Amino acid sequence: MPPATAATATATATPTLPVPVPVPVPVPVPAAPPRHRELPWEQARTLAHGAPRPSAARTVPLADAAGLTLAEALRTPLPLPAFDTAAMDGYAVAGTGPWRIRGAVRAGTVWEGALGAGECVEISTGAQVPAGTRAVLPVEAALSGADGLVSGPVPPPGRHIRRAGEDAPAGASLVPAGTRIGPALLGLAASCGHDTLPVRPAPRVRVLVTGDELDHAGPPGPGRVRDALGPALPALVAVLGGESRGVRHVRDRPAGSLAAAVHGTRDTEVVAVTGSTSAGATDQLRRLLAEAGARMVVDTVACRPGHPMLLAELPTGRWVVGLPGNPYAALVAAHTLLGPLIAGLCGRALDPLPRVPVVGSVRPAPGLTRLVPVTWDGTGARIAAGHGAAFLRGAAAGDALAALPPDWTDGGPAPLLSAG
Repeated sequence: MPPATAATATATATPTLPVPVPVPVPVPVPAAPPRHRELPWEQARTLAHGAPRPSAARTVPLADAAGLTLAEALRTPLPLPAFDTAAMDGYAVAGTGPWRIRGAVRAGTVWEGALGAGECVEISTGAQVPAGTRAVLPVEAALSGADGLVSGPVPPPGRHIRRAGEDAPAGASLVPAGTRIGPALLGLAASCGHDTLPVRPAPRVRVLVTGDELDHAGPPGPGRVRDALGPALPALVAVLGGESRGVRHVRDRPAGSLAAAVHGTRDTEVVAVTGSTSAGATDQLRRLLAEAGARMVVDTVACRPGHPMLLAELPTGRWVVGLPGNPYAALVAAHTLLGPLIAGLCGRALDPLPRVPVVGSVRPAPGLTRLVPVTWDGTGARIAAGHGAAFLRGAAAGDALAALPPDWTDGGPAPLLSAG
């Protein structure tokens, strides 16, 4: 066989192929969950109140019931008052007088027997009136003689006597379930003979304050902001009827730090998160709720300030309230969602909002409810200065918050909320 020639070798050699250049594959960036349409402010408030089931009732001593909510109507087992009592210091008299003194009866004691015409007993306010008493003659209207007789104008029958059951008969419902327990209710319960009350406990609320820019003591440094919500929100939670379980500060980075804080909070019914509610690079709340499979109840509200607020229920049954990071916007959002949520958990009705004329000037916000601090001004209210989303001056000096409807004009009526 003849030797291979150069041409033959060239023709039979394996051709050299170009090395493929790898094409970079873009790493997908998780998109923020889509927002729902902005809910009207009144509807958002109603939805927040109706979303939870009231917590289970328990019985507590009167001393531990202040600020909690009645789980059942308060009833009296006895008539109120339980017996006929004197409403004035003086004389329990029978007949038309003058009256001969038969004795004396003080509060806490009973004068046995019955009065006949022309007889009386000296009596103290709150003492049980004897049988046969026509009325009580006040001591300042009575004249005592040396002969042991008392004279004075003849009082009409029943004057200055509190009749048994005058306030309420035995078994009457005095206060409905769902009433927040205050000093007067505690006193009423005690006067009925109750030592305990059935209550719904205050929902426990943990506050998570987000933001790498926050200082937590002293004047803020350059480019820094002093945290206003850490001190403010626990007090507001108490005003709204909740029990604050403290404040935790959560940094924006690394990503996932907020999720760890939310899911790691297990000793509360509600987690209130400030900041991280918008769609910025460091805002994590909506994404973590979507990844957790949370049920979104309110996702943005047609109001200013505070519109990025939200309310969601985690699969564990705990509630997450998202409040904007700007202090006044957070205050507005807390009154819009957190307050009604707490009321719903307590079994309280959503407070009706009084409407009064509001005067002042604000920038128009078509289609939006504007929430502004107001001060009382005679029979109406006046808009206070300092109500930007980041500023608390107006709310601190004001008496209430006015929810100005989209069609409000200067001097028109608007519903008011307590400023807290």
